[in-house]
Amino acid sequence: MANELQWDELDDRAVDTARVLAADAVEQVGNGHPGTAISLAPVSYLLHQKVLRHDPSDPHWVGRDRFILSVGHSSLTQYVQLYLGGYGLELDDLKSLRTWGSKTPGHPEYGHTDGVEITTGPLGQGLASAVGFAYAARYERGLFDPEAAPGTSPFDHFIYVVAGDGDLQEGVTSEASSLAGHQELGNLIAIYDSNQISIEDDTNISFSEDVAKRYEAYGWQVIEVDWKKTGSYVEDIAELHGAFEAAQAETSKPSLIIVNTIIGWPSPGKQNTGGIHGAKLGSEELAGLKTALGFDPEQHFAVAPEVIEHTRAAVQRGAEKRAEWQVGFDAWATANPDRKALFDRVEAQQLPAEALEVLPTFEPGESIATRSASGKVLAALGPVMPELWGGSADLAGSNNTTIPNAPSFVPAERSTNAWQGDPYGRVLHFGIREHAMGAILNGIQLHGKTRSYGGTFLIFSDYMRPAVRLAALMNVPSVFVWTHDSVALGEDGPTHQPIEQLATLRAIPNLAVVRPADANETATAWHEILTRNAGPSGLALTRQNVPVLPRGGDFASVEQAAEGVRRGAYVLADSPTDSTDVLLIATGSEVQLAVEARERLASEGVGARVVSAPSLEWFAEQTEEYRESVLPKAVTARVSVEAGLSLGWDRIVGDRGRSVSIEHFGASADYQTLFREFGITTDAVVAAAHASLAA
Repeated sequence: MANELQWDELDDRAVDTARVLAADAVEQVGNGHPGTAISLAPVSYLLHQKVLRHDPSDPHWVGRDRFILSVGHSSLTQYVQLYLGGYGLELDDLKSLRTWGSKTPGHPEYGHTDGVEITTGPLGQGLASAVGFAYAARYERGLFDPEAAPGTSPFDHFIYVVAGDGDLQEGVTSEASSLAGHQELGNLIAIYDSNQISIEDDTNISFSEDVAKRYEAYGWQVIEVDWKKTGSYVEDIAELHGAFEAAQAETSKPSLIIVNTIIGWPSPGKQNTGGIHGAKLGSEELAGLKTALGFDPEQHFAVAPEVIEHTRAAVQRGAEKRAEWQVGFDAWATANPDRKALFDRVEAQQLPAEALEVLPTFEPGESIATRSASGKVLAALGPVMPELWGGSADLAGSNNTTIPNAPSFVPAERSTNAWQGDPYGRVLHFGIREHAMGAILNGIQLHGKTRSYGGTFLIFSDYMRPAVRLAALMNVPSVFVWTHDSVALGEDGPTHQPIEQLATLRAIPNLAVVRPADANETATAWHEILTRNAGPSGLALTRQNVPVLPRGGDFASVEQAAEGVRRGAYVLADSPTDSTDVLLIATGSEVQLAVEARERLASEGVGARVVSAPSLEWFAEQTEEYRESVLPKAVTARVSVEAGLSLGWDRIVGDRGRSVSIEHFGASADYQTLFREFGITTDAVVAAAHASLAA
């Protein structure tokens, strides 16, 4: 940005207009959060009008800086600037704040309003995901333009995030901020609105730590802008602008700009109180605010023509910035045709043809854990998919998430005896920070179109749940690798053994839970996940070895099984008798039990069809005709087989059905003992089939 700040009387009026619009919008709808939007107006205006490199006419421009509002409840902080800056919002949109069908919902929603980069409803998620944005910006630069000098590449830009006291209190930001400092993310600039007011009023009741020292300890550059330092409240725009310049100049550390503000200033009676945080001002207080700012208290949503003309000049400035950037991008494309081809393929969200060709295959009769098979798939895909990168929350050896012979994504000086660091490496090390891992993965997916993944044990998906839910809500293709997927993980005991996790994860709309039965299903599942560019996926993988299932003959062919996995469920082995009397529907490691039960039942004259159902969500997407071909309605004797809660299976097995499941916590023992003692056995499947037939 230019060193000299251009700021005049029209800018002051635009800031005050932003304050009044925020207050009017909340007053009209009768609820919302006006206080922060009023006092943050100069910060947000300076960012959007003077600092950010962006083009309002194209919110998806690859070369743009990213802006993330982590204080999502203060949505008007962003909406008003999108209106002033020409992103497509108009006054009527502000007037319809928080109402049905509006472009201005209560919290900014990704994909709903142009200019909104992420859904940041729960506090902390925005700042944590901003770290993922910064990860992605660095990785993408390494993919496409690694040799360019700092600041000269068309892939160089900044990630800006506005956070508040609530964000800083949430634990996820501690995890993510620690990683940001460790990674030396100089492209990340956070603005901390330190107004020290929350819903319960003064934050001293619950929050007294020294945030500056904490972030310095994380390895951040900390810059304080204290608008209260003189004893009077003075919004020193030049000082804040200088802080942005200092943050941009620091390339080896993320920066935290602490701005000491008064919430709701200059509202005469409610500023600096919890009363203005999450409620409308009221007519008298609103009139007082307008009077203090020189506005007519009788007018609402008043915007002077010269003000909107001044702020909408951002459209032309954005076009000019983009044109300047395009020159550099075109020069890069000409000089780097192979990288440009990779860029085009990744932007088009297309897999290379080789991704299917290199998938490993596994011979029936082998026995291999699906977590190990997953690792072999990643090893095969790594050389042909440079856009694929990921790792785990300190469980690389257990999750099998490491792409072989690839450097780690970390500054070289962080290298260890086990791992070689490179700032553009592709092996991610999140440390024991599952909560941040989920948010960072979402940020990576929102920033660009590389494909990242992160692994941990399925039980610790509980620590990731807020980010997983947001990925589903935003419909972004984050990939979560969850291994040790049942009590069969064994001796670690009930604290580590997932019981309810599969059921509760399936309860999240738009999340595909994928639990493959064997190594070949795992390979196909990975490919299918990577072909899907909308909605997150969670792979649930075994710790223990499971047999590679037969293909052909009485079983589905290789091609049929692969297609069946992509459809979420398929007939693995049809009834060996003249009739189909009962359906055995299983997932993951329990499919082998259904296969064995089929043979036992046949010897008793009962015809059983085995259905492998790696993803109930993918199966639900299929046509009624296909679903009927797999699970015919006429066959009402049904058994589900899964080493977890039966919750949710009733809609598939019906009133006559039975479930072989676990309805209690586990124990510490080897998995063979646990399956025997908890009734996850072939005998139990056979007994359940007879019970269903007799119902």
